[in-house]
Amino acid sequence: MKPEDITEDEVERRYQRLKREAERGGYHLNPDVEFTKSLIRGLIVNEQRYGYMGCPCRLNSGNKEEDLDIICPCDYRDPDLVDYDACYCALYVTKPVLSGEKELRPIPERRPPREERATARRPSPAHLSLPLPVLRCRVCGYLCARTDPPEICPVCRAKKDRFERFIE
Repeated sequence: MKPEDITEDEVERRYQRLKREAERGGYHLNPDVEFTKSLIRGLIVNEQRYGYMGCPCRLNSGNKEEDLDIICPCDYRDPDLVDYDACYCALYVTKPVLSGEKELRPIPERRPPREERATARRPSPAHLSLPLPVLRCRVCGYLCARTDPPEICPVCRAKKDRFERFIE
């Protein structure tokens, strides 16, 4: 599917949904509505192509497991908001950008190269003995001790496939 094949109604529905979800979680969409809708078109295209809303500003592999860190909202959104007042693609912005107090500026890519992502493993501290594994939401950092992740993160609303084992 190409961006021009997506109806304005679909883009508007998705925009309204993302805006509601963002605001409910304490986030803000970029105030440039046309720019934001162009990003949403890219998310829809990626969802049609790959089955997930991969970041429209990054090259998606088509392998969901490999791209979990760049499924919107990506793992890098919150650190980018803290350091640069916007996420990498500028879909999400801080309140100062939303209100016009700050301007958008270039944001460096935080995503490690593919080779580093493939070998990155979080070691479990040997001295800890827990009855359940600790799971971490890769989007917002929410931690929970349970066998399986929640269906939806209670903090940022990310789906369960965005959780990783943090401590065994």
